[in-house]
Amino acid sequence: MKNFCCNGEGKSSVPSGSQKQCHSRLGKNEHAIYTRSEATMQRMNWARGLLEPAPEIRETVKTLGQLEGIFQNASAWRAMDPSIVVYRVQAWCPVVEGTEGGLFWGTTVVEPGQVDSEYFMTHGHFHGNRDRTEYYATIEGEGALILMDESRKTWMEPTSPGSVHFIPPRIAHRVSNCGSVPLRFVACWPSDAGHDYEAIRKSGFGAQLLNVNSEPKLVRSRM
Repeated sequence: MKNFCCNGEGKSSVPSGSQKQCHSRLGKNEHAIYTRSEATMQRMNWARGLLEPAPEIRETVKTLGQLEGIFQNASAWRAMDPSIVVYRVQAWCPVVEGTEGGLFWGTTVVEPGQVDSEYFMTHGHFHGNRDRTEYYATIEGEGALILMDESRKTWMEPTSPGSVHFIPPRIAHRVSNCGSVPLRFVACWPSDAGHDYEAIRKSGFGAQLLNVNSEPKLVRSRM
């Protein structure tokens, strides 16, 4: 769901000094299971499908110009304004990235739009640690969760307000907005899942979600 490491640079999001404070509370024979930030509570605006702004919340924006090679019709993609926003992501990472047993929480907003007949969508990725799983839950909008296994078999699940989706191990995933309003969803994933975007940049998905006669349809990819 995410398009960056915990703080966008692959470094710990733990505020300066908090690791030392955490370890100082341990007894002589105790060991830290993980290092955490002192901020262990955030606020979610469920009406907007967004985390409330806070220093611990990492945010990124993906524009058309940053998604080269992702859409099927490269000519149509080049003809569009590269500054158009396709999606926005928030991530709350209360433990150090790579920590076993931790969880991260995030939100994504995918804008309505198309490149030729292909709906706006997230980049998509496998998890770097392929046996990790993830949950998505839709807050607003209509779209599709597109899934692909390691043999490139590709299928989709419709997303709508209230739909909750479990993403199994070894499955690549991305989300398309098939509607006319922003598609908003939340995600929860293991802090040691990691992200393999390169596999998608190199080979894409086995099928693309296109607008065919005003209906979303998976069509075998030409990529």
